[in-house]
Amino acid sequence: MIIPVTNPIEALNSKLRRAVRTRGHFPNDDAAMKLLYLVLNHAAEDWKRLPREWFEAKTQFAVVFGERFVSQ
Repeated sequence: MIIPVTNPIEALNSKLRRAVRTRGHFPNDDAAMKLLYLVLNHAAEDWKRLPREWFEAKTQFAVVFGERFVSQ
């Protein structure tokens, strides 16, 4: 998979890194996944056009989080 390095992708990566760095450590993988989910969910509200890969990510989150994940 080729990931182009663009400003929107770097901005999203920065938000994810900042959230993980602020938290420091996680008691388990589920806690880390939940934090990343919340950051991505909040960031998606600001997007004007969704990235191509968002459909795949939404599918994965729907599997992991079940009924708690509301698709828009």
